[in-house]
Amino acid sequence: MPSLIVVDNPCDWPHAIADAEVVEARQYLTDSSYVNRKNLKVFNLCRSYRYQSIGYYVSLLAAARGHRPQPGVQTIQDLKSSVIIRSISDELDRLIQKSLQPLQSKDFILSIYFGRNLAKRYDRLSRKLYSLFQAPLMRAHFTWSIRQKKWLLQSIGPVAVSGVPAEHVDFLLQAAKTYFSGRQTWPKTLSRPRYDMAILVDPDEIEPPSDERALQRFEKAAIKVGFAPVRIGRDDYGRLAEFDALFIRETTSVNHHTYRFARRAAAEGLVVVDDPESILRCTNKVFLAEILERHKVLTPQTLIVDRSNRKQLTDHLEFPIVLKQPDSSFSQGVTKVDNVMQLKEQLERLFAKSELIIAQEFLPTPFDWRVGIFDCQPLYACRYFMAKHHWQILKRDGGGKKAGEGRFETLPVEHLPAKVLRVALKAANLIGRGFYGVDLKQVGPKVYVIEVNDNPSIDAGVEDKCLKLELYDRFMKVMFQRVVQQRGRA
Repeated sequence: MPSLIVVDNPCDWPHAIADAEVVEARQYLTDSSYVNRKNLKVFNLCRSYRYQSIGYYVSLLAAARGHRPQPGVQTIQDLKSSVIIRSISDELDRLIQKSLQPLQSKDFILSIYFGRNLAKRYDRLSRKLYSLFQAPLMRAHFTWSIRQKKWLLQSIGPVAVSGVPAEHVDFLLQAAKTYFSGRQTWPKTLSRPRYDMAILVDPDEIEPPSDERALQRFEKAAIKVGFAPVRIGRDDYGRLAEFDALFIRETTSVNHHTYRFARRAAAEGLVVVDDPESILRCTNKVFLAEILERHKVLTPQTLIVDRSNRKQLTDHLEFPIVLKQPDSSFSQGVTKVDNVMQLKEQLERLFAKSELIIAQEFLPTPFDWRVGIFDCQPLYACRYFMAKHHWQILKRDGGGKKAGEGRFETLPVEHLPAKVLRVALKAANLIGRGFYGVDLKQVGPKVYVIEVNDNPSIDAGVEDKCLKLELYDRFMKVMFQRVVQQRGRA
């Protein structure tokens, strides 16, 4: 996505930045050529953002034109709100105290240039404030409260380029260059990317949905179709408006930053996988049980259990019984009980976390089917075999760590039993048009849906074993088509 640096006077920014065009504010406001340009990122570095000033109108009209201004008008208003400032001070209290603890003075001014500060020890605080108030140049004023015996954020506001001290200019320029070069480069043989894609990952996640080789293959496929992919983390929440698409490759949960990222990205008009509605639907097995039953999709005999009907559970299901925490994933929060004593013990443990629990009949099979579906089309199919001497694909120790894993077989989608494919597609289509992994069991002529997962695994050499690089190409082509449709460009 092309970028504009908008200033009151081009002399305010005499620096050349790759992929960024410097334009005078009045020219941006009055030149009709900018009205018709699409998908511009506008970095508003005007001297004033006060109501109805030139700087205010740059951000206001940028939003009206479908461009993406920093700061936006809402951010400009938020920066003036003492209520919001106090709220942010409370929210970031631990980080503020940790960052400023060595200071001896009673006041401290933090200069933030594209999310960075000259002193590395303040970088994390600078990035966090930038993620909350997306203005390229800001100053935050902190004061020491004698009464509360801690640092408080007193105010935060934008800074004009002309207001940057001479001794900060070199750092500002370097921060800007680093920011604008944050896009991954692409091969010279390929055309210039038309859109920007954020890939949300957690480098420290023990069991991520994609390994490093798979992530690299996704990135290469993204570049090939016309994306500039950038990996982001949980601290990059404020950067979402920079992108056209968000691809979440971190295990999702509703009570988690992944869901907040999906919600924010969708609100900003990005194409999002996994979309927030899919996360909501797939991560709660109570919802899945209800919707699958309503649409007559065969599942193991299932009972939604609460404290009032727990005593009737054994009237409906025979031992062994599988109990599931509603938001369980990757075999965690799922347990098998073989008798009344185990049932009572596990119900107490699960009720401590949720008012509702899923109980299902146990269907022993040597393997589970997993059908990967994206945009209502099958993408891959795997048999995941049970771990040795265990009833699940993954075996975990008492601390929840993976202690064993069954083997897998990947096969072409066209070799799937027709009924397995048909049932998988029906189940996935009840959730949406996102990226889903449908888990199924086949018992004789019957095919049972166990669950529909958002954010399913794709690891190099496993799910891509048949299609290889074509799997990633197919995925990114759909993402690109959706962005084209969303942005209104052919």
